[in-house]
Amino acid sequence: MPPIIALDPGSEKCGLAVMGEDRRVVEQAVVTSAEVLVTVQRLITRYQAKTLIMGDRTGAKRFRKLLKEAQLPVEIVMVDEHHSSEEARRRYFIEHPPRGWRRLIPITLQHPPRPFDDYVAVILGERYLGSSGS
Repeated sequence: MPPIIALDPGSEKCGLAVMGEDRRVVEQAVVTSAEVLVTVQRLITRYQAKTLIMGDRTGAKRFRKLLKEAQLPVEIVMVDEHHSSEEARRRYFIEHPPRGWRRLIPITLQHPPRPFDDYVAVILGERYLGSSGS
């Protein structure tokens, strides 16, 4: 099965993740909303992806329309985005544990030092791969 592309659409920035059927993340990035179409096209070509997973909340309608109008050679599948940001924040800190004095502050009181929309895309991809979609 070719990799999937997961997209967390947002009004200013979008998270992207390319994942294999084994849930291994091949590539992830945060791009501006203006760059998302070009980036998705590049990822489709590079990885021969046939499925684009997209969160169903912020900006979903606008981006779904944009992607359909671009006539990309992928099936677009909407995934429930409920609580994905909270899960992504936890995942970020698992992969990048706080250092120094920050390790003394509970994770629940911290915010990642960079946008983590790409981790939201990973969570969305995992939800799809864990469902009957794969």
